[in-house]
Amino acid sequence: MNLENKIVLASASPRRRELLSQIGINPRIIPSQVEETITAHQPDEAVMELSRQKAEDVAFSQKPGVLVIGADTVVACQGKILGKPKSHEEACQMISMLQGRNHQVYTGVTLIYCGEKGKKTVTFAEKTEVFVSPMTQEEIWEYGWSSEPMDKAGAYGIQGRFKAFIERIEGDYNNVVGLPVCRVYHEIKKMMEEE
Repeated sequence: MNLENKIVLASASPRRRELLSQIGINPRIIPSQVEETITAHQPDEAVMELSRQKAEDVAFSQKPGVLVIGADTVVACQGKILGKPKSHEEACQMISMLQGRNHQVYTGVTLIYCGEKGKKTVTFAEKTEVFVSPMTQEEIWEYGWSSEPMDKAGAYGIQGRFKAFIERIEGDYNNVVGLPVCRVYHEIKKMMEEE
């Protein structure tokens, strides 16, 4: 599957770019400028909706032969969707909510292939169950006030310092980092075979 210079990532996330490069995909980066709006109430539907908005925003200006990847990740705990914290206080609140229990990480992905005869779209969501060990108030405060949680859904990065508190996961680890690359690769492959 040779799509060199033909794949665009509609995200500025260094983690998503790194995950794609690990499987041999080096996309052009064109972050979406769309104002994100969620109308869905379920986390899987919300991330699919947001990934579609991002991908459509970027695909609109692409030439035929380009494949756009849009993605969005949220953390859901006890039915509540946790996005990126707006302050360190909010990061501490989120970590307090997650510690000592399990939660779900959902990543929605939209692939749009800009073909000669129009655009072809595939959207899906991947879920991973994450189990966090109990944490002391001091550990919550120390992590919440570090720089690490500020640009991450649910206020933590599984690939960073927070891994000290991850007991186990059920599902795709890369999904928690920000992109279920195995599924993405196979969906792209299927799309290209159909083309």
